[in-house]
Amino acid sequence: MQMSQMHYLPLAPGFFAILIGFFFLVLILRSVRFAYESLGVSSNAAVFLLLATLIGSFFNIPIAELPPERIMSDEVVDFYGMRYAVPVVSDWNGTVVAVNVGGAVIPTLMSIYLLIKRELWVKALVATAIVALVIHWMADPVPGLGIAVPVFVPVVVTAIVAMILSREEAAPLAYIAGSLGTLIGADLTNLDKMRGLGAPVASIGGAGTFDGIFLTGILAVLLASLFARPRSAPA
Repeated sequence: MQMSQMHYLPLAPGFFAILIGFFFLVLILRSVRFAYESLGVSSNAAVFLLLATLIGSFFNIPIAELPPERIMSDEVVDFYGMRYAVPVVSDWNGTVVAVNVGGAVIPTLMSIYLLIKRELWVKALVATAIVALVIHWMADPVPGLGIAVPVFVPVVVTAIVAMILSREEAAPLAYIAGSLGTLIGADLTNLDKMRGLGAPVASIGGAGTFDGIFLTGILAVLLASLFARPRSAPA
């Protein structure tokens, strides 16, 4: 197995360019910056977080390898209007289970930071469980790709759940539940379905779920922030 084959864009170039376009919106629109500031991070930190997420999506950390099977290579898979890239592989007979840096590692670390800083243990647990259940119900095993979920489902579900549970803390709840709920509901609870799909790399937080997690980080937090009540200033 060549390690260079582990690293590839999670989406077809044209669709990945759309996500880059959303990133540039963060640089231009003050309202999107405000959405991240409501999380308790500065606008500069928010830009760095999104940029690191985009760059990190290219890198996968292998953690296991499934028994040999026939795999797909160098193809593009269509799923609910999105196009996902299957990497070019050679001398590779089994599916490698990996963790995507941009779609899993960074969102998980950020979610842990928000949990500790905001002390949202109970509400975050409830929100994450609800999002995970819905995402698990919507997720589909896709040949050559792994587990995929319709791109805007995490965004819509997360924003609604976060605003219902807490208008005041909707923004951090949206980020935590959208990131962890999607990872758990789409990838972790469907690891048993990876065999037989012919996917060279089954990336947790990678192709199939990365776009939903990335957009949740922008759109769900923005929606939650727009409708959230301002936090009361300290006396």
